[in-house]
Amino acid sequence: MDSRHDDAPDPRAAAPRTEGGATNWITTAIEPWILRGALDVERTAHGVLPHRLPAAAREQVPDASLAMAEAQPSGVRLAFRTRATAVELDALPTKIVYAGAPAPLEGVYDLLVDGRLAGRSGIAGGNLRTVDMATQSSIVRPGPPGTVRFTELPARMKDIEIWLPHREITELIALRTDAPVEALSRRGRRVWLHHGSSISHGSNAAGPTTTWPAIAAVRGGVDLINLGLNGNALLDQFTARAMRDTPADLISVKIGINLVNTDLMRLRAFGPAVDGFLDTLREGHPRTPLLVVSPILCPLQQDTPGPLAVDLSGPTPRFRALGDPADRAAGRLTLNVIRAELSRITARRATEDPHLHYLDGRSLYGEPDHAELPLADGLHPDPLGHQRIGERFARCAFADGGPFALPED
Repeated sequence: MDSRHDDAPDPRAAAPRTEGGATNWITTAIEPWILRGALDVERTAHGVLPHRLPAAAREQVPDASLAMAEAQPSGVRLAFRTRATAVELDALPTKIVYAGAPAPLEGVYDLLVDGRLAGRSGIAGGNLRTVDMATQSSIVRPGPPGTVRFTELPARMKDIEIWLPHREITELIALRTDAPVEALSRRGRRVWLHHGSSISHGSNAAGPTTTWPAIAAVRGGVDLINLGLNGNALLDQFTARAMRDTPADLISVKIGINLVNTDLMRLRAFGPAVDGFLDTLREGHPRTPLLVVSPILCPLQQDTPGPLAVDLSGPTPRFRALGDPADRAAGRLTLNVIRAELSRITARRATEDPHLHYLDGRSLYGEPDHAELPLADGLHPDPLGHQRIGERFARCAFADGGPFALPED
């Protein structure tokens, strides 16, 4: 489970010694107290595998794409305090490539020292999973684990966070330091639980601390649990139950774009599904600030239904919508239809739920932004787009007067 307690036990280890220039490493077991952003930890043949959905939810996962997405540790990090000047982490990544598409950039591990980015590294080896986008079938080629190293850290007591690659499944094998580690207190920071699509997951972000939710969390001074699930923000009840059962001080759900681009449901089903999802959240969080966010601007599907198809004929993949705008009359969903319905539902519910709020996603990324920073593949923002969305979300949500603002004393 995600460690949410300031009184987590501290491991006990002898101080390291250096003899003949060789470091005497201290190995710390990777247990739940040292992980943040994960809702479950699975023991594997290699070590531990963080999950962003609990086991009960994973048993109900209907397809391989969701199983892959929830095991990719967007927002998951190791967090501890130490005087260590050197840190090593052994891990076995599973890298994802799509047949016919260019190879993605290598995943990176971001090291934060006292909240500031102090290092970035990666593992070249690992397993390789090749996915056929047409059938969602995949083939895995096994590979070796590797090690990320961070050295020459300041020789003082400090907070350390190692953010895992947001798009690589990562089995954690061993953590080594040249000084003892202890639990990192939350120091009163609130926990923000967020659910969304691949944009929230971090598609096209440069690294795990530069996804838009990670950027917003830093500016809001909160601890992030990111349930952005690539292609799978689909109002699944097992996701709602996982969120219901997760302690959190702030909750947001970004709803819409996956429902359109998968052509999953019609308008008749959409409204009750939204109400059901929110009802489930409120079972566990009756008075928690809850922010419903509609889709950012995406010209492909403003008024054109899905499904989406990917075009691999050019130098880079691009998406295109296959639906007919005339089908809106039959209840097929578009982004504008979803925005109108979310606004209506939240306004109705807010009459009895003063802690429920609505944010139009176009205030995070709208027409002027698209003119300046177009969606590179027609669907996902680029790294600068993530930066802009994260900064704007922080201003809209965490600033004075926002739904996530600190309460007045």
